[in-house]
Amino acid sequence: MPPMDPLPFPYGEDLIAPLWTEFSDFTLGAYYYQEYTSGDVLTRATQDINRYYAGLSFSASWVFVATWDLIAWEENAHTDQRVPTVSLQVVLISDGSRSFILMNYGDINMINFPAEAGYDTVGSTHYFVIPGSTDLNLVPNLKDTTNVNVPGRWAFSANQGRFHLQTFYPVGLTAGDTQMFVFAAESVAEVSLSRPFVYFGRSYNLIYVNNNGLLSFSRAIPEMDPVPFQSYGNEDLIAPFWTDLDDFGYGIVYYHEYTSGNVLTRATEDIKSYYPGLSFNASWVFVATWDFVSTWDENGFYQHSGPMISFQVVLISDGSHSFILMNYGDIGGFGAQAEAGYGTIGTNYFVIPESTDWNLIPNLRYKSNVNVAGRWAFSANQGKCFT
Repeated sequence: MPPMDPLPFPYGEDLIAPLWTEFSDFTLGAYYYQEYTSGDVLTRATQDINRYYAGLSFSASWVFVATWDLIAWEENAHTDQRVPTVSLQVVLISDGSRSFILMNYGDINMINFPAEAGYDTVGSTHYFVIPGSTDLNLVPNLKDTTNVNVPGRWAFSANQGRFHLQTFYPVGLTAGDTQMFVFAAESVAEVSLSRPFVYFGRSYNLIYVNNNGLLSFSRAIPEMDPVPFQSYGNEDLIAPFWTDLDDFGYGIVYYHEYTSGNVLTRATEDIKSYYPGLSFNASWVFVATWDFVSTWDENGFYQHSGPMISFQVVLISDGSHSFILMNYGDIGGFGAQAEAGYGTIGTNYFVIPESTDWNLIPNLRYKSNVNVAGRWAFSANQGKCFT
């Protein structure tokens, strides 16, 4: 049967839907499935996961593959043998403690039934809808779309936890972070920097880490509703995720300034990877992370287990060149105004696509402009071009 409701579902179920729709039940299709605990399939799964989740050190010990090979949709099956073809596959992969999902798409011709591809969990604290999978005109394009730079393949982590280990910089007290508990919408940390950060030509010695998912430089900004970024703005702002976050004390903000150590080495490698040919050596890094278990006040007041939100911004400098990384982890179902990107005093600004659309915000953890799922990188250099 076709999906009765769009994701997230209200049923309280764990679901994986490579393509939930009305398939043929006139015996013209075939389903295949197999469980693997040894052999070449595990080797291939290991290679795939380590490629898509760099630095994870993963070794698959179990794989389950289900394939739908269908040559008809029900309305055509009993009338015409030359009917639309459909082929798709889901691969579950585990090492015993960590789990991943691959969804592979072959030929999918035009369909006439409601459809949806993605996954959901109990409570919908984790869910994702593959873009275009609910649009009947776009479903055939699934074989050309991807979130891992492999046309026709989507990869997802099925691991409990807010942070993407492969993208987030160190987080928490064990990383030496300063912790700011959130007790009101106006919660803010005013941080004096040991070295100035140059942002599009302007030098700042202070950063305000605001509860609302915003970094500001000239003053604290408690406003929950984001102001659309535009040219000739009157504030320098960095917004990894500007929105109405929990202010009932369930959220925690971490921040850390680095001037030495492995974090600078990692930042150097990241910037050189995204801006090849640039002679860059990070001498200063500032990391701010928002870890929230609920979003707006309504959830925060009534329960501790609302949609999980995690995101991070990393400022990187060598004293003359400045860069910004924005990292996204879990972002559950959403219903408040939001915006991600940056704005300046002047004409430099950027809004991350789909960050203002309630329905698509949970997808941020899979989108990127540097081919690293859940990460966006930006140059904050006035008048400098990098190739």
